[in-house]
Amino acid sequence: MTDTPARLLRLLSLLQMPREWSGRELAERLGVSPRTIRRDIDRLRELDYPVQASMGAEGGYRLAAGQAMPPLLLDDEEAVAIAVGLRAAAGQAVDGIEEASVRALAKLSQVLPSRLRRRVEALSLATQALLGSDGPTVEPDDLAAISAAIASGERLRFRYGDPDVGRHVEPHRLVATQRKWYLVAWDLDRADWRIFRVDRLEKPSPTGAKITPRDIPAEDAAAYVSSKLFGRSPGYQAVITLHAPIDAVRRRMGGTKADLVALDATNCRLRATSDSVRWIAFRVLTLDCDFTVEQPAELRDYLRTLSSRTARAAGTDG
Repeated sequence: MTDTPARLLRLLSLLQMPREWSGRELAERLGVSPRTIRRDIDRLRELDYPVQASMGAEGGYRLAAGQAMPPLLLDDEEAVAIAVGLRAAAGQAVDGIEEASVRALAKLSQVLPSRLRRRVEALSLATQALLGSDGPTVEPDDLAAISAAIASGERLRFRYGDPDVGRHVEPHRLVATQRKWYLVAWDLDRADWRIFRVDRLEKPSPTGAKITPRDIPAEDAAAYVSSKLFGRSPGYQAVITLHAPIDAVRRRMGGTKADLVALDATNCRLRATSDSVRWIAFRVLTLDCDFTVEQPAELRDYLRTLSSRTARAAGTDG
């Protein structure tokens, strides 16, 4: 890459990623020598870009966070990609992001060169987003926290389902589909891959503990989510606290194999999977004990409906 302005633009684009780059990595990416990289870093600093360098055999570079930055520089492909992303975001299930995306797209259009502005305007005229869905929304801050943990390779803690149930995971990717966001992660407590509805998790917080990369059992995260949501596997994974001793529950289940774990002398936890919440509800009601549904929300909703129906049948409704 001999075009110095283009090379500086590409270098800046790499440094804006949330990671540290060694001089060797940057040289390989740009096809130049480490000495050229050092000169280009000096040029960026002269333009007031706060490039930080770390000590070491090769040295590392990254842009300082939380400081005032000069105007953002984008190449043609990046500018169009951002415009496309902003337009798509206006139809996504992120709480409050629709208006912010439209404002950002308007600002970007004002500074785009005329040739790129025409491409973005043509895209806007040729496409239409399906809006007005009543589907669940997620908090932008939650997406930001999860994305930061994924980018930095850190473990993540959050609450899921019941507010008292904490989850400790190694986040892999976020996947958006059908106006829902899913987190694909390795669940450290269950030693297995799991998907989590982002709109149902609370207070995601990176822990700082680094992740050792794992191979996901699918072509990629999107394929994994698709296999879980639309494949032959059961559609609902229930977690239910049974307020009865585990031995008593086993006897009532008549020797049926079940994923039961004792919590204490008088409580145990049942995990069940099925493509029908009706079947799960029926199975739990036959155990003749009090219980608390931790997940899924669909099971709680069905039990409320069932409760109202039985109350009416017994003549006690209202």
